[in-house]
Amino acid sequence: MIHQAKKSLGQNFLKSKPALNMMCEAGEVGDKDTVLEIGPGKGALTEKLLSAQSALHNESDGEKAGKVIAIEKDRELFEFLQEKFKDGIKNEKLILVEDDILEFEANAYGLKPSAYKLIANIPYNITGAILKKFLSCDNQPERMVLLVQKEVAERIVARDGKESILSLSIKAYGTPKYVMKVSKRFFSPAPKVDSAIIAITNISKVNFRSQEEETLFFDLIKTGFAHKRKVLRKNLEVGLPCIKNLEQIDEIFGKLEINGKARAEDINFEKWLEITRHLSTVF
Repeated sequence: MIHQAKKSLGQNFLKSKPALNMMCEAGEVGDKDTVLEIGPGKGALTEKLLSAQSALHNESDGEKAGKVIAIEKDRELFEFLQEKFKDGIKNEKLILVEDDILEFEANAYGLKPSAYKLIANIPYNITGAILKKFLSCDNQPERMVLLVQKEVAERIVARDGKESILSLSIKAYGTPKYVMKVSKRFFSPAPKVDSAIIAITNISKVNFRSQEEETLFFDLIKTGFAHKRKVLRKNLEVGLPCIKNLEQIDEIFGKLEINGKARAEDINFEKWLEITRHLSTVF
């Protein structure tokens, strides 16, 4: 098939077998897993996921094997995939859906909380939207293995030791890990930047005791990073309604042993969560 990649859909097709293998390995794909794939493109990862499940499945065990649910927005590619995987679709190993992932209902097609894995080479222009959609929803996946821009992957795991709204937002719901770099030459067409595989495991909402606490956490980090050159205590003083004065902040910082001159990027996730819990008692 000759398919002209659509820039508007962020299409860059992965052609590295080692990277495809590593995505399945990082996802710990098993024979009974339900895997949600976003933007299967020409089906390279889809094929690898299906083969990984088939290789591990023992027909004699009497249990139904897993399946792949692939969401493709491009009509041309959707039709191509229908033909390429007609056998898999027929035996219900593959459910192919023509849809926009941002409109896709996370509880559709039998997807249940913590009972499926999201593994995908995602369109980079909607990376943030995808992370937010599936990490913050009630129907979270068990784990996510994503191919993203290398710079984004490094920010997510805070490789330089500096936190960001992105890294803290991921850590609020799971444990991110940088798996491997994937050079831009392993894509068709080649993007302008290198990519990397990340895995997010232990996905849940256990860090938050209530919806209000979850909302406060995100209000807090957004306020804390509002002016990067200012120290955190000053950003919080002017940015949160529940903060009465600097003395209140200094009291919390003292209890948590946080340096008053620290900036938002210097505070690790655990400290942000502790600040949130202290502030939640104000309401």
